[in-house]
Amino acid sequence: MGAVRGAGGSGVGGGCGRTDKAAMPVRVLKIIEGKFETPLPSHLQKEGLKHLQEGFDPTNKYIQGLVILSYPLTKLGDGTDFFKVVLQDLDDFCSRINSINILIYGKMAEDCAKVMRNGDTLVVAGFKLAKSPTAREDGRHNCQLEMSEEAGSVIYIYTKPKTTSASETASMSVAPKYVYTPLDHLKDGTIVNLYGIVKFFKPPYVSKGTDYCSVVTLVDPSNAKLTCTLFNGNLNSLPKIYKVGDIVRFHRIKIREYNGQMQGVTSAGFASLTFDGTVGAPVVPRTSSKVFTFMDEEQKIIEELRVWAASNLSICGPAAKLSGVQPMLFFDLTCQLIGKAKVDGSSFLLKVWDGTKCPYPTWKVPVEARELEGEKLLLHQLRNLTVDILVYDNHVQLAKSLKIGSFLRIYSIHTKQVSSDKDGSHIEFHLHGGTCYGRGIGVLPESNPDVKELKDFLESVELADSQSMESMSSVELDSTFNNITVLTDHQDLSNTELKTILNSTAPQQFRIRAKLRTYKPQKLHQSIKLHCSKCNSLTEVPDGDDFDCILQGSAMTSPNPELHNTSWYDSVMWTTQDQKQRKIAIHFVKPDEMLKEPEDTLLMIEGGTLKELWRLTKRFKCVIPVRSTEDDLELLDLSAPFLLQGNTKYYGCKQCSTPKPIQHLSSIAAEEQPSWEPTEIAQVLGIELLQYVFIMKFTLVDGTGALNAYLFDYEKFFQIPASEILTNSFLQQKMQMTMNTLCPPGRKLDDLPWLECFIKSYHVRDEMKHRVCYQIFDTTVAEDVV
Repeated sequence: MGAVRGAGGSGVGGGCGRTDKAAMPVRVLKIIEGKFETPLPSHLQKEGLKHLQEGFDPTNKYIQGLVILSYPLTKLGDGTDFFKVVLQDLDDFCSRINSINILIYGKMAEDCAKVMRNGDTLVVAGFKLAKSPTAREDGRHNCQLEMSEEAGSVIYIYTKPKTTSASETASMSVAPKYVYTPLDHLKDGTIVNLYGIVKFFKPPYVSKGTDYCSVVTLVDPSNAKLTCTLFNGNLNSLPKIYKVGDIVRFHRIKIREYNGQMQGVTSAGFASLTFDGTVGAPVVPRTSSKVFTFMDEEQKIIEELRVWAASNLSICGPAAKLSGVQPMLFFDLTCQLIGKAKVDGSSFLLKVWDGTKCPYPTWKVPVEARELEGEKLLLHQLRNLTVDILVYDNHVQLAKSLKIGSFLRIYSIHTKQVSSDKDGSHIEFHLHGGTCYGRGIGVLPESNPDVKELKDFLESVELADSQSMESMSSVELDSTFNNITVLTDHQDLSNTELKTILNSTAPQQFRIRAKLRTYKPQKLHQSIKLHCSKCNSLTEVPDGDDFDCILQGSAMTSPNPELHNTSWYDSVMWTTQDQKQRKIAIHFVKPDEMLKEPEDTLLMIEGGTLKELWRLTKRFKCVIPVRSTEDDLELLDLSAPFLLQGNTKYYGCKQCSTPKPIQHLSSIAAEEQPSWEPTEIAQVLGIELLQYVFIMKFTLVDGTGALNAYLFDYEKFFQIPASEILTNSFLQQKMQMTMNTLCPPGRKLDDLPWLECFIKSYHVRDEMKHRVCYQIFDTTVAEDVV
């Protein structure tokens, strides 16, 4: 055992927990066979970081952890030596805060800098606890430990014996201690190591360049979320994720902030391991790398994450079997590939089976015999157990590279029921282009538990039974199958050419298959309007500046104190300290005579600015701007929103509304659990609620004609609420990506994708003329953006 004695030091004040004065300030001890060579003094008790807070009494307490970062020894302005280290609590990895700054002063700082190394185990006692001024920036504990010999501090540094064998030395050289950052501690511009549980993923696909790309969304016990976009020219170098619930370890992933959310991207030296997230499964890493580190303590991390995920993450059950598929279904399929063929430039055929039989007649894609790869005898034997899956666009290149006999997991297959006069009804299987909803193809190794189970089952299937089954009929392959919309009703309707529709009388309903040649407005935010269902009027969404002007005007009237603190709301009022000295009053509605949590509370505000109102909406459920009269509070001009909830402003129709005094809200407040829904609030206040709606004009063509069809939709078509699009940049980007999919810019007409949709014709009579218009209905976009 060696020891370093310090002679004295400067600088941290009193109030710290004293320890044995005879103890050496800095002691270097050894860890032998996993145990401390010399036990700690018996009067010391261990404390975890999560229990440290201002006012904590550190007397006879010690903190233990791993040195994960140390800074160079420096001198303060008065010449005092100063040494800073970061300690990580390995006993509480899943805690939101699991590292803390330690500031060491004087001779003790000099002594520690000589002998302390990253990876050493540190025990500190006799420290002073102070507030950390850098907690917000560095993401560590909001307190820091301050230590000096003068203050009676003691530091025990535990290291492994230096007399290790050559093999152990080599092992230690390639097995450094890594620090893993919880997801809620990520900072913009940093490169970190982390563990996470897969909540969503997109299997690797070919990006616009030459690299493969994979997208994975991770969660951890901090309840934070991180979406990572990973690129690599080598497909095998991307994480081998097979299902939601898998656990990944990423080393050297770069963190960046985008639209207020943290994202992960690959950086130089990025590496990954993937583990089965099932509780009790063997902890075996999946990786293509031949050299990687995996420490004993990491097994504990994985086991803790598995247990947490089992009770906190919604993990889907096993993938569907072919025997359980239904029409209009999206499902994942674990299967074996027995045949493949090129169909055309944008689609590719995969013939697969899983040992079970689809309960519906299935579509057999006609291809040239010479184009079909696979063992001919096996293809014939399994002809009644295989299904044909047509894959499109970005999945084609990967599909071409698949080896016959390999085991696959195909994600988000679309089953489509089609009727034919010749062959009756049958089921088609499509893997549409794009990667939304995790759409893609994954190759499973034979060591995968699902593959082992599938192989055992396939070996038990009696092929003789399948040979005797009646052959399925084939149908002609349509010229293009890249339909990227889903019909939600009226499956009995057959397709009608646009030429026929244009020559038909109105009103009627039609099913069409067409291409979107162009659309208006091109600036998508201009498509959002306000609609009154009572008078059928459409109005533009008011500008935020107009609202601000109305608020400024209402602030000229001071709140009426006689209207404060009623039986159903409490009031507070104050005067601003600026030159205008505005009077602001806030009235907190108290349902059932008790104030609720802020996120469940409705409040009314007088005299506030637009900025102040938005600040309140971030904390409270509903905010209603009001002004005082002699007898009651009342709503502002209906040019302003009567209600703010989250980022959404709710307006009333000026023609159809008859505003009532705010007192009428008391009827909702009297309910035991008021929901404060905008429709209910509008009703009791005499407001005819305006609804946000998408209004667009699509020019559709199909080779026989062209017609303009209007889209009038609240949220069904895009699967995006029109009420949220104006204030959410992510949803705006999502909508733009959707329109770029429906009508890709710069493409020739022949290269545009096909859309299936329902349209209805109707009469419109103007003052002088009569015309027929068309509207899209009961159709939703399948190629949605995640």
